[in-house]
Amino acid sequence: VQLVESGGGSVQTGGSLALSCVAAKLTYSSNCMGWFRQAPGKEREPVSAFYSDDSTFYADSVKGRFTVSRGDGGNTLMLQMTGLKLEDSATYYCATTTRSSSADCRGRLSGVDFTYQGRGTQVTVS
Repeated sequence: VQLVESGGGSVQTGGSLALSCVAAKLTYSSNCMGWFRQAPGKEREPVSAFYSDDSTFYADSVKGRFTVSRGDGGNTLMLQMTGLKLEDSATYYCATTTRSSSADCRGRLSGVDFTYQGRGTQVTVS
């Protein structure tokens, strides 16, 4: 599985950005796709995840500001980010685990424990 993120950039506090992730060679239907982020010198931090049954999961730090969705075909994941804060600055990674379940997806997001991940896209809030 290959994941490619896009849509990062620089924005002022309170602004919005939309990230996209395209997954190549993703064939299984029971997929957990998600986003995590990592700022320099900090641990990886969960952001959001989307399971095949349309369940969505969010870290408390982004709840109410970020919205995760999946595109038609099931191999595209989007993250709409609004009300951006300085602490949202990080490299954002798209990740996935196949043959998952809703409960497993929630746990994988919490533990930032996905099988595959992309190279990341930078988000800078100033």
